[in-house]
Amino acid sequence: MARVIAFFSGAHVREAVSPQRAYEAVREAFIAYARGEWSMPPKVYVPAYPAGDFRAMPALGAGHALLKWVTSFPGNPANGLPTVTGLVLLSDASNGTLLAALDAAAVTALRTGAAAVLAADVLGAADARDAAVIGAGVNGEAAARTFGARGRTVSLWDVDESRARSVAERIGAEVAGSRDEALAADLLVTVTPGREVVLGEGSLRPGQHASLMGADGPGKAEIAVAELARVRIFCDDWEQASHNGDLVHAVEAGVLTRDDVSQLGDVLIGTAEGRTSDRDITIFDSTGLAIQDLGIALAAMERADHLDLPTLDL
Repeated sequence: MARVIAFFSGAHVREAVSPQRAYEAVREAFIAYARGEWSMPPKVYVPAYPAGDFRAMPALGAGHALLKWVTSFPGNPANGLPTVTGLVLLSDASNGTLLAALDAAAVTALRTGAAAVLAADVLGAADARDAAVIGAGVNGEAAARTFGARGRTVSLWDVDESRARSVAERIGAEVAGSRDEALAADLLVTVTPGREVVLGEGSLRPGQHASLMGADGPGKAEIAVAELARVRIFCDDWEQASHNGDLVHAVEAGVLTRDDVSQLGDVLIGTAEGRTSDRDITIFDSTGLAIQDLGIALAAMERADHLDLPTLDL
């Protein structure tokens, strides 16, 4: 008997899942994982350094299993190629049937933007006003779009001013007057290649929040270890972040231990404390979780019957 597999191109993923729906799906995924209802084996890195790496990311939850095979090759845009490519495969967990394949770059962008803004909403000060995104690539644009979907005005800064301006015009955002102006925002998201520190020691002020989305692999960093030592720290998943995120540098230096870091999902379900005062400086270290991809894939499947999707017969 032939099996029909739905294929979601990047355009189909974006059509199926709005930034607001992505936000909701990622929030639901964090909660399900924190409650132990969803599981996620460790992410596997297949290094092809110095050019980049391949990643295999599995997850199980809500009656489905997922595997994302995705790349990160930061130098690709200079050659007219995307940094992130790959596929997300979604299966029925009751019988192993493959149900759909989705463009990994679109799924990654949606969940990255959603996680960044979710953390800012949960951990930011109650009176936070302005938001800024450092890095106007695909994932930075997704974060800015998600801020917009949540009703916040957002400014963009990028080393390539023309790129920041183009993205800002496309999504109705503002362009920050300078890097320092963007870094001063109440709610800050950094989505850089992670090759250099963006937040040095003493750069964050009381009450500020920063979602660090760029240091998602070995050797990358967006924040100085000395700055991590003086702020309140949250992450998406301790095991992953302490081995492949910004946190790994502080752990190796002996500055941080597990007791110093809370997971965002635990804050959402009330088993960990979030911000305690408007003067807290909070950071969220994101390394990207397969459970987030699963949340986006399931949200896309909700709209499958409303889209003109190509299919594969197996």
